[in-house]
Amino acid sequence: MSAAWWQWVASRDSLTARLVSAGGQRAFRVRLLDQRLGRPRRDEALALGLPPARHAWLREVALCLDERPWVVARSVVPLSGLHGQRLDRLGERSLGSWLFRQPDLERGPLEVSADPAPFHAASGPWARRSLFRHRRFAVLVQEFFLDRMADDLGLPSR
Repeated sequence: MSAAWWQWVASRDSLTARLVSAGGQRAFRVRLLDQRLGRPRRDEALALGLPPARHAWLREVALCLDERPWVVARSVVPLSGLHGQRLDRLGERSLGSWLFRQPDLERGPLEVSADPAPFHAASGPWARRSLFRHRRFAVLVQEFFLDRMADDLGLPSR
């Protein structure tokens, strides 16, 4: 992985804030692609310690600069962990904007891959995921960096 990509993939701060900063004068927008109760994929259930058939809250978004998706993301929250959190009301606001305001937020290790987003057709060089915990609330956040981001920022293909 190039050093330029490593700065993006290995960062542990807010990806939303990084995108806004890198975008300069470009308008940032969270585009809600899907939000529903459903069954997580097997690897997601394992990462969360859920039985495979258990339902969870699923949210898929595109993080866009000037309406061009740079990142697509999928969040998975066990229903037992919602504890009154009304995440369905986030709409087109970033989950990170809420998460990173929590003073006791813990972020687990980053897992990096070159796998494409299984829920979106656009391709990209890298993906990462990690588990966030805030008290008894846990969410698996998966972020897929897209080729458009690389093109717009002049990043190498890998």
